[in-house]
Amino acid sequence: MSILHTLDRGLRALDIISQSPSGISVADLAKRLETHRAICYRIVATLEAHSLVTRTGDGRIRLGVGVALLASRFEPQFMHSARPVIQDLAERTRATAFIAAAEGDTCVVIMVAEPKDAVLSVGYRVGSRHPLNKGASGIAILAMRPERPGDPELVRQARRDGFSLTRNQLQHGAVGVAAGIRVPTGAIERSVGVVSTEGLDTELAAAAVTEAARHLGRLING
Repeated sequence: MSILHTLDRGLRALDIISQSPSGISVADLAKRLETHRAICYRIVATLEAHSLVTRTGDGRIRLGVGVALLASRFEPQFMHSARPVIQDLAERTRATAFIAAAEGDTCVVIMVAEPKDAVLSVGYRVGSRHPLNKGASGIAILAMRPERPGDPELVRQARRDGFSLTRNQLQHGAVGVAAGIRVPTGAIERSVGVVSTEGLDTELAAAAVTEAARHLGRLING
């Protein structure tokens, strides 16, 4: 495979900078890129010209607003591509399927699909919010994070299983199954899952949800 090395270095620089929320010095960036500092300055200047990076008062490099603009343009594409995946998940499990995202300490539902011939469904709607540590969707997101000593047992279990399973947490009689979607460092944390009543086939749902999470992860990561 033939690649353009200058562009490759610029993209690698963006990745390194994205992992440094407080910023990174040009000297440290050059060291991480294993390139001469003068070349690194030119890379940074080029990225800065496109608003992809910015300098703090002390000269450290951080991501710029151009990255947020590109991300905002990506989101509609992701949502468009995710819709058939979520609809298929709803049909396969005969349950309400969803994608949720982390926002601070809360979990927000950003997409929902119902089986086409659904007669009765659990009330889980776009815009619904609940604590991140309650409900399958939020626990699945927490399970994707690095392990911490204080993690609840449900999060540890979800990490071991590859999916989360909860009962009666957000609504009496509701069963939720969700899996975290693997996203790049710094990207919006998301999960995909289904919610239904006690009649849900949780084994089938777990397999379908984890498959959907892998599919959506490929859409995000390319």
